[in-house]
Amino acid sequence: MIIFWILAGILLALSLVFVLAPLVRPTPPDTAPGQDRLNLEVFQQRLKELDADLEAGFLDQAQYEAARRDLERELLYDLDGAETAAATERPASALSRWALALALTIIVPAATVLAYLEFGRTDLIDQRQATTMTDDTKAEVASLEELVEQLEKRLEQEPANIDGWMMLSRTYLAMGRLNAGAKAMERAYVLAPNEVNLKIAYAEVLGLVDPNKSLLGRPAELIAEALAQEPTNSNARWFSGLVAFQRGQYQAARTTWQSILDELDPASEEAGNLRQMMGEAQRRAGIPAETASATPTEASEAKVEATTTETPAATATSQASLTVAVSLDPGISDRVSPDDTVFVFARAVQGPPMPLAVQRLQVKDLPTTVTLDDSQAMSPALRLSAFEEIKVGARVSLSGQATPQPGDLFGESRPIQRAAQTEIRIQIDQVRP
Repeated sequence: MIIFWILAGILLALSLVFVLAPLVRPTPPDTAPGQDRLNLEVFQQRLKELDADLEAGFLDQAQYEAARRDLERELLYDLDGAETAAATERPASALSRWALALALTIIVPAATVLAYLEFGRTDLIDQRQATTMTDDTKAEVASLEELVEQLEKRLEQEPANIDGWMMLSRTYLAMGRLNAGAKAMERAYVLAPNEVNLKIAYAEVLGLVDPNKSLLGRPAELIAEALAQEPTNSNARWFSGLVAFQRGQYQAARTTWQSILDELDPASEEAGNLRQMMGEAQRRAGIPAETASATPTEASEAKVEATTTETPAATATSQASLTVAVSLDPGISDRVSPDDTVFVFARAVQGPPMPLAVQRLQVKDLPTTVTLDDSQAMSPALRLSAFEEIKVGARVSLSGQATPQPGDLFGESRPIQRAAQTEIRIQIDQVRP
């Protein structure tokens, strides 16, 4: 036993050398460049890139403003972090460093001996492990509750903080508080109703809250709006397929998901999950197994022969186009500016609310004639050729957003038979209340 304590003392002395040496060694002068200046240079460079994207047309004004707010928020956090770090990392004086070294000379050996005496008792191992597991579980729950409390206090002071409401919503959902999560996400959505990803997130939460986990109704409307704004948004496309699936439009769902699968790594877990969902849609649609690997068009043709219970969107294979002449009523032309955005669209009379084809123009282009066809479809499952009865319209968006807003100017046709039309004339002569 005496030999053990001698060896332990030697090892302890060696460990103290490594602990104390940095404290008694003179501190070299700080030669690193100022962190604040570096953060500002990064901010300015990223801001120049945003300005260039805006000028080139890669971003619209709303996207630019949102990205700039994110940059400014990051800069504030970085500057605050640098200031805190600077305040806490100043070199200690020689006196304080020697005092700390002396304290550690006493504390480290004492703590080592006490730790050995405590943890060397093997009879307490099982009991201590059980206690640790319980404490870890309690700590995890307590940390979530503490995070919620901090977020709630912060949002009382910053009720317009969109990111804060979204984070609070996700935390509520992680705790199983679905209704509270939906209310928090609604607060975020009200602050930015035209943000595509926020629309999708809000739709998803509403689906989680629904007793049947259904996306039909308001969630489906939000998803359709998001897809109209960003037809290439993968999340919007995935959820639009899920909406079709829940409506019983299994072939439409499968076709939509196929367009996403084509963009994924075939070996990825995400692709595997998507193939499983497509397989279930295929089974429910009654598509023979041999057509499972066919192209969307081939699968649609097979479905026409197999059943007629699907919607027109699932069975159409022919191409279609419409010629639309668009003009602006001179009596309301003073309400718009030449650079205002104009959307020309066609949608099904009986079917989903999202457009079947869209073209984007500017007021200065009017009057003009455009062609709407299947190549402008928002989704492969929702094309002009899939619907016979349609409505065609044009809208001047004063905000530049795809979602209609009060004050927008518009004109729309009566329900028409697509195949019987040669040229459709639309005059923008109404104001949205």
